[in-house]
Amino acid sequence: MIRQYELVDKVLSYNDKADIALINRAYVFSMKAHGNQKRASGEPYLTHPLEVAAILADLKLDEASICTGLLHDTLEDTLTSYDELKDIFGQEIADLTEGVTKLSRINFNNKSVEQAENFRKLFMAMTKDIRVLLVKLCDRTHNMRTIEHMKKEESKKRIAKETLDIFSPLADRVGLYKVKIELEDRAFKVLKKEEYEKIEERKSFLSQQDDIIERVEEELAGELKQHNIKAIVSGREKTIYSIYNKMVKKNLTFDQLTDIVAYRIIVDDKSKCYEVLGLIHNLYKAIPGRFKDYISNSKPNGYQSLHTSVIGPYAQRIEIQIRTQEMHDVSEYGVAAHWLYKQSSVQADVASYRWVKDLKEMLTSTDDPEEFLENTKMDLFSDEVFVFTPKGDLITLPKGATPLDFAYLVHSDVGNKCHAAKINGRIVPLRTQLKNGDQVEVVTKKGQIPNPGWREIVVTAKAKSAINRYLRVQELDAQIKLGREILEKAMRREGHSFSDKDLPKVIEVHKLKDVDDVYAAIAQGRFFPRQIIDVLYPDEEETKDDKAKEYLEAIESSSGGAAKKMPTLSEENAVGIDGLVSGLAVQIAGCCTPLPGEPIVGIINTGRGVSIHSKACKNIEQFADEPDRWLAVKWHDKIPDGGKAFVVRMRINISHVPGALSSVTTTIFNAQGNIVDLKIESKGPDLYDIRCDVEVLNVEHFSDMMAALRSLKCINTVERLQG
Repeated sequence: MIRQYELVDKVLSYNDKADIALINRAYVFSMKAHGNQKRASGEPYLTHPLEVAAILADLKLDEASICTGLLHDTLEDTLTSYDELKDIFGQEIADLTEGVTKLSRINFNNKSVEQAENFRKLFMAMTKDIRVLLVKLCDRTHNMRTIEHMKKEESKKRIAKETLDIFSPLADRVGLYKVKIELEDRAFKVLKKEEYEKIEERKSFLSQQDDIIERVEEELAGELKQHNIKAIVSGREKTIYSIYNKMVKKNLTFDQLTDIVAYRIIVDDKSKCYEVLGLIHNLYKAIPGRFKDYISNSKPNGYQSLHTSVIGPYAQRIEIQIRTQEMHDVSEYGVAAHWLYKQSSVQADVASYRWVKDLKEMLTSTDDPEEFLENTKMDLFSDEVFVFTPKGDLITLPKGATPLDFAYLVHSDVGNKCHAAKINGRIVPLRTQLKNGDQVEVVTKKGQIPNPGWREIVVTAKAKSAINRYLRVQELDAQIKLGREILEKAMRREGHSFSDKDLPKVIEVHKLKDVDDVYAAIAQGRFFPRQIIDVLYPDEEETKDDKAKEYLEAIESSSGGAAKKMPTLSEENAVGIDGLVSGLAVQIAGCCTPLPGEPIVGIINTGRGVSIHSKACKNIEQFADEPDRWLAVKWHDKIPDGGKAFVVRMRINISHVPGALSSVTTTIFNAQGNIVDLKIESKGPDLYDIRCDVEVLNVEHFSDMMAALRSLKCINTVERLQG
C-alpha cells in the first residue's frame, strides 16, 4: 500500500507547485470519514482511495483530481455531505466527488435498467468535467487489481464483464492506453481464466527462448544511428487480451501468430517520423496495405503515430510505431496528457472532441437509459473509418457507418432531410458502407423525413438517437388518431358512446400518463379496447379469443377491411417474446427467420396477427409509411434450454475436394445443429454452392456453428440468407 508521503512525492515529481496542504487535508478527511471500515481483503478501506489517488498521480493529473481520488467514496460510504465537502475543499472538488459517486441510493428493480441509469448519469457528469471519468477509471482499475478478494464468483464475472464492455472502451476513447490494456487483461483473466493462462504460458516460453526482440531493436537502433538520428527504440509484446482477440478474429492458433510484438521508435520532432519511416522501409520489406498515418489524420482521442508492418528478421512480420515524445505521452495518458503540456483550460479542449459533443446531444435527446447504454456501447466498440467532406475536412465514423450516419454527424437537420448521397461523385444507396478515404456528399430534399427503416441503416448512436427522437414525435399523432378510431368503433359495436372526460378512470387504473397515452397504447397494441371498456363498464366480460378478435376487427375496420378468426398466443408466450399483446396470433417471419438474441420488430398483419421480423430484414421497409403497424418487441432475456428450434438458412461455398460435404454435415452435427434441408445450388469444376437449412436454438448457437464451419479448410465462405 502506498503511504501518504509517497503520494505527495509522486505529485511533486511532476508538479512542484502543487497545493500539498490541500492533498494532505483530503487524506486526513478521508481517513477520518472511513474510520474502521474494511475492504473485502481485510485491509483498512483507506487503502483504496490512497491507491486510486496514486494511479491518478501516475497519470500526472492536477491536485483537484488527486483530492477527488482520496474523497471519491466519502459521499457514498460515509456520513459526509456535499455541502461539507464544498465548505472544506471548495465547489470544484465537491462537484468532482459527487460526479463519481456510485449512486447506490437509487433503487431499481431491474438490474439492467439500474446499470444503464448509473452510466447515463456518469456520462452526464463526464461531459461537464472529463476528470470525473478519469477518476472513475482509476477507481475501477484498483477494484480490478483487488477483484480476487471478492467471494462470489458471479459478482466477479459481472464486474469483469462490465469492465470489458464499458470502462475499457471508455479508457480507449480518452486515450488512456495503459489503463485500457490493464482493464482488458484483468477482466479477461476473470471471464476466461483458462484461455488467459494458456496464452500467458506461451508468451513466457517465447520470451525465454526467442532473441528476436533484442535483434530487431539492435538493427533498428543501428540503422538510425548510422543516419545520425537520435531515437529511443523499444519492443513490447502485445497484451494477452489483444492476442486472444486476434486468434479468435482470424481463427488462428498461438503458434500461427506472426506479430505478437510491437516496436516503438520515439524521435525529436514530427519531420523525423517520416524520415525514419523511409529508413525502415529501406531496411525491411514493407507489407502492402499495412501503413497508417495517424499523424496527419489523428484518432478522435488525440492519438498520433505512424504505423507500418514489415517483414523483419527470420521472415517474421513485425509492427513498428513511430512518434514524438509528446505523441507518446498522449498515446499513454490520453486526455490526461493535456495537464503535462498545457496546464490550462483542459476541459475546454476535451469538450471540443466531437465524440463528447455527440454524447451530450444524445444525453439530451433520450430519456430511455437502456437505449442510451446500448447505443453508447455500440459506438465505443467500433473501429474507425476516415472519410472526407466535399471541402476536404476529415470526418471520423465507426466502421460500418453509412452516408446516413455521415449526414447526421454533420447536423441532425441534414440527416432528417437526407434524400440521397454521393460517394466519390457517384450516387449510392443510403445503406452503402463507407470506406477509408471516401469523399461523401449529402443530397437533401425539402419534405424528406426519416422513416423507421433508417434505424436499421445507421450504426452511430447520434444517428439512431436523432431518428428515434423524430419518429417518436411524428408517430405519436398518428398513433393517437388511430387509437381513438379503434376505441370509437369498439364502443359503437357495444352500443356505448364516450368522450375524453370519461377516460381519467382508465388512466388511473392502467397507470397511463394522459388521454393521449390511452389512445397511443391502443394503437401500439399495449391495451385492447376491451380493457378500456371493462374499466368504464365493469359488468361486461368477454373471453380472451373475443378480445383478440375485437382488437383485430377494430384495426381492420379502421382501414376498411374484414377480420378473420385466427389461433391465439397463450399467456405463457411460448416463443419467448416480450412486448406482444396477449391473445394475438404470432408467427416468425420466414423471409428473415430471426433468432433469439437478435434485434426484432413486430408487424401487425390485420386478420393474421403479428409477424416477427429481424430488424435487418429488407421486407419491413415496405411498412415504413405505416408506423401504427410496428410493435416494439424483443426476445426474453433468458431463453429456456431445450426450447423451440428456429430454422436458419445458409449459403456455403465449398472447394470441390473429396469428403468436403461430409465435413460440413459432420461439423453441423457436432455443433448440435439439425439439417432440415440441403440443396446444391450451383456446381463447377473447382467450387460449388450449397443452400442449407439448419435448426438452431438462438443467435449464439448459430454464431458458434458458423465459426466451426469457417474453420474448415474446404469452406471458402459461409453466409446467412435473409429477406
